Amino acid sequence: MAKYTVEGMTCGGCARSVTNAIKAKSADAKVEIDLEAKVVTVDGYTDVNGIKEAVEGAGFDFIGQI
Repeated sequence: MAKYTVEGMTCGGCARSVTNAIKAKSADAKVEIDLEAKVVTVDGYTDVNGIKEAVEGAGFDFIGQI
């Protein structure tokens, strides 16, 4: 399990966009999003570059791993 800081998520729609983008890379990934803390937790998918690409492709700023 890894945690990442992602900027720009403000609502449930944003969370769904990020979740769907990560799951497009790995359907088995478990994704949890804390909008208030700006944290995305991913379990079952460890490719940081793939997660960064997914987050940025969804229109959000990938800051880095916590």
